[in-house]
Formats: sequence, structure tokens, C-alpha cells
Amino acid sequence: MKDLLVDKSSGNDIKVKVRDTIIGGNEKVIISGPCSVESYEIMVNIAKSLKVMGVNMLRGGAFKPRTSPYDFQGLQYEGLKILSEVSKKVDIPVVTEVMDIRDIEEVIKYADMVQIGSRNMYNYPLLKELGKINVPILLKRGISATLSEWLYAAEYIIIGGNENVVLCERGIRTFESYTRNTLDLNSVAVIKEKYRLPVIVDPSHGTGLRELVPAMSLASIAAGADGLIIESHINPDNSVSDARQTISLDSLKEIINNIQKLKRSL
Repeated sequence: MKDLLVDKSSGNDIKVKVRDTIIGGNEKVIISGPCSVESYEIMVNIAKSLKVMGVNMLRGGAFKPRTSPYDFQGLQYEGLKILSEVSKKVDIPVVTEVMDIRDIEEVIKYADMVQIGSRNMYNYPLLKELGKINVPILLKRGISATLSEWLYAAEYIIIGGNENVVLCERGIRTFESYTRNTLDLNSVAVIKEKYRLPVIVDPSHGTGLRELVPAMSLASIAAGADGLIIESHINPDNSVSDARQTISLDSLKEIINNIQKLKRSL
């Protein structure tokens, strides 16, 4: 692979600051919340609980890219406003996805961090535009992307001037069909060894099964991940999107407690 701006040899490790949260530092960052923004009442109740248990950031999709055009597509601009209101009310930073160049300006009015989902990792015009803004980017790995393709996607953003990029391993498509995807923790170890960018893991999309999320969360931290992004809900079974992989707030609290125990042994 050609020498990259994210190679260890090209400079110090990159630490990305989202308000008062630093991703890539000494602390393991936890991002959580529902797959989709559903209503102000649900989001503010979830956010308050997450804040109490020490979660660093709130996630929630306003624009939802779905395989089926008939599935819930998100509240879109109304969802962005809800996220912003909840963020101010609870004093917690928020991350949400942008899918279209035309929406960047509007999304960054409301979000503290912009997510590029798996489907858009190859959307190079979008990546180039994100290189022109000074907003942290959460770059998810494409569903069949190699490690080098994923890193080159990050380079598209960085060469534009925005170094505030966090990689997110969320599983790749393999021949295995038991889980939604195959969580590639090899990539986490390689990134921490050879590259400057912080990397977090999404065990929710990586497995698609809520009962596997706790184990894979701990495995991710053991592999060196700088944090986790986990789908959670007050009532997981009634979550509008991705209910099967969404965990309860009690389960999330247990994961956070176990991560603290694991950190002491590493």
C-alpha cells in the first residue's frame, strides 16, 4: 500500500475531540442510543439514562438508509432538530449520519460528529466535501471493504484538510450467515499497530444479535479499540429500527462495568 497520511511513520497518533470527549486517548469512549430517532420523549429519556451511566455520546439516525425502500427511512430534518434539543437538554454530544452532499450544511448545524455509514464509505464526492469542514467524522467500514479501501476512504477526508476522522469497524460480509456480519477484530489490532487514526467498534451491526453484543464489546476493547458504538433502547423489542440487535439500558450498564474491570487487567 502506498504511504498514507495515516501511517504511524507520518506523525503522531490522531486524537479526535468531540466537545469534551477525546477519542483515541486513555479513556474508552462509549457511544450509544437507538438506531433511529423516534420522538423527543423517547430520545430525551434514553439520553438522561445514558448520561447517568457515563456514556460519552448519544447516537441516533435521522436519515436511515435501508435495504428496502418500504422500511422506515427516519424522521430526517425533524430528527436532526430532536437530536439537537436533546443534546442541549441533557448536555451530551450527538453523532448522526449524513448520506448526501446536499445535507452536510444542515446536518452540521445540529450534530457534533458526522457519521458516514457503510453504504457511503465509497461515496468519494461526499468524502471530499467532508474534508472541507472542521467537524469530527465517524467513518464506518464498507460492508465488503478491505482494510486498504477503508483507509483510502479516510485519506479522501484527510487530504482535504480534516484530520478529525475516527474509524469504525462494524463487521464485513463473509460466507457466514449465522450473524448479520463478521466482526473483523483483526483490523482493529492492525490499525492500532500501524496507523494513526483512532478506531472504535460497532458490535451491534457486527453481530446483529443482542445476546452477542456484550461478549464482542469486551473482545473489541481487548483487541485495542478506543471505544464502542452500541445500539440501545428503553424498550429494545419496540425499537423502530434494528430491534433484534438493540440491547437494553441495563445490559449496556453491565457492559460498561465489565469494560472497567477489563481495563484494570490489560
